Amino acid sequence: MIVQLKKNASEEQVTAIADQMSALGYKTTRVATGNGSYLVGIGSKEFDIRKLGHMEGVADIHRVSDAYKLVSRKWKVERTAIDLGDGVVIGNGDLSLMAGPCSIESEEQVAATLAHLRENNVRIMRGGVFKPRSSPYAFRGLGIEGLKMWHEQAKKAGVKIISEVMQVSQIDEMVDYVDIFQVGARNTQNFNLLDALGKAGKPVMIKRGISGTIEELLYSAEYVFSAGNEQLILCERGIRTYERASRNTLDINAIPILREKSHLPVVADPSHGIGIREHVEPVALAAIVAGADGIIYETHQSPEEAASDGQQTLNFGESARLIEKARKVAALRQTF
Repeated sequence: MIVQLKKNASEEQVTAIADQMSALGYKTTRVATGNGSYLVGIGSKEFDIRKLGHMEGVADIHRVSDAYKLVSRKWKVERTAIDLGDGVVIGNGDLSLMAGPCSIESEEQVAATLAHLRENNVRIMRGGVFKPRSSPYAFRGLGIEGLKMWHEQAKKAGVKIISEVMQVSQIDEMVDYVDIFQVGARNTQNFNLLDALGKAGKPVMIKRGISGTIEELLYSAEYVFSAGNEQLILCERGIRTYERASRNTLDINAIPILREKSHLPVVADPSHGIGIREHVEPVALAAIVAGADGIIYETHQSPEEAASDGQQTLNFGESARLIEKARKVAALRQTF
């Protein structure tokens, strides 16, 4: 059960509502975000909803059977849209594109990538400055100084930034320089990090775990929402299966299922999803047809020279072709 509180609800009213929920057999948790305040009730006892509905301070009541209540579609009719400012919105019905290198490497690389994105009217750039690498000897990013350099250039270009945060201690130093925090597949169940991002005040994109289920991804989003942040994006980035012909297996099924189960925007990552450059485009287009609100993929001016993930990274020509096709497919999708 979710009780939406009125914006002007007093502490006395909220306490009275919580006490009544407890009396009805529900364990109650209060959640306050930038957009609203809620009382989440956990329990299964049937009761007359009017016992709560008439109370001062109650705006609405929703019965939600899903264990992940706040991110569930069952209580929110309108889908959530993430407004990044300057006319950049994710989840408003249009296709959002996010592109950039796996790793931020240099000022020249950032400038070239921003020029490519601006030329193709892509308003969100992805890139890593803290890189979780399987090998301790691989390039692990430029760190916070690289992020500051990137932010300065992106701001001048009018492009928003999404970058991965790996641990709680990085949030405060990153928060002024990113528009979206990315939680990578290895940290999807880092619950301390998720709790902290709930208090960060910036949108968060959560990638599905390497072998994670759809339900586990929704629980991860619930952690962030319940800690105070409902600016959330879900990302299907492929899961590890027995198949070895590709880096991962992009679960196209997950896209319509997530949109059915949750009101949050759903983004697909075809670069990590298949891990093979020549197949990124068709997988991306398939995800759009399946209903993805956006695509996040890797592009680099010279993928063969990229510090990381060059084998799954599009060059700028391939990227421009994908952008053109993606928008055509998204427009066609509107006619379905």
